[in-house]
Amino acid sequence: MKIGILTDSTSDLPRYLIEQYELEVVPTVLILDGKEYADGQGISRDDFYKRLPSLQTPPTTAAPSIGDFASRYDSLFRRGCDHILSIHAASALTTIINSARQAAQEYPDRITVIDSLSLSLGLGFQVIAAAEAAENGLTAALNAIEATRKRLRVSAALDTMEYLRRSGRVPGAVATLGGLLSIKPLIELANGEVKAIGAVRTTKQANERMLRFLLEGGSLERLAILHTGAETRAKEFLNTIMQNDSQSVPRDILMVNVTTVIGTHVGPHGLGFAAVRK
Repeated sequence: MKIGILTDSTSDLPRYLIEQYELEVVPTVLILDGKEYADGQGISRDDFYKRLPSLQTPPTTAAPSIGDFASRYDSLFRRGCDHILSIHAASALTTIINSARQAAQEYPDRITVIDSLSLSLGLGFQVIAAAEAAENGLTAALNAIEATRKRLRVSAALDTMEYLRRSGRVPGAVATLGGLLSIKPLIELANGEVKAIGAVRTTKQANERMLRFLLEGGSLERLAILHTGAETRAKEFLNTIMQNDSQSVPRDILMVNVTTVIGTHVGPHGLGFAAVRK
């Protein structure tokens, strides 16, 4: 059985991995100044994060259409796939998976739609695990997704809670935490929900706390350093990791400027990570 793998662009997978594993990626939609952009087209991530703080009208996002998914499913079936795993961003935070499920109804028993309960490389690492296991069959791929999810941690230190609060996709108690003067909120995405895990007053303190979160619990199988237009901060964080415990991290570490569709809701200058324990 040949298994095709499809995900959405909130997975933040680099182009070379998409090509290596022959993945299909459905772009989500950024709406900026009344104009719609397919994720990754028309505006770069660097430009977006530079413009974001000064935008008069806050940007918004939208899920791909049912037709967008249907055309990608058709493409995979034309390439000879017998079954498709369609793996997507947490359903509690976005309606992307609803479009995927509706499109999949046209192909009974040929598509399995999966809620990753995560975002960015928290989703992306589940996609890669599925792709690596797919040659051993559908059950092996599903088991690989589940095993990865159980060992996954996705955390972030935001520069402000304002964007997340504005999006309405965070519990009130978490939003209140970030409303305090000069507070840098620390959050975690677990089981599809955003949770507060702390707050500090300076970026340095935030970085130190993130390092502790990352390195506690043992060695890592996969690691991505995530940022929202904060490349210098992300590189410094990576350097600190290597100086503190280079033996616990994998050799291939991804450095990802998070997609604009996520950045719209978390704001610029943020730092985070997605990690899978060994």
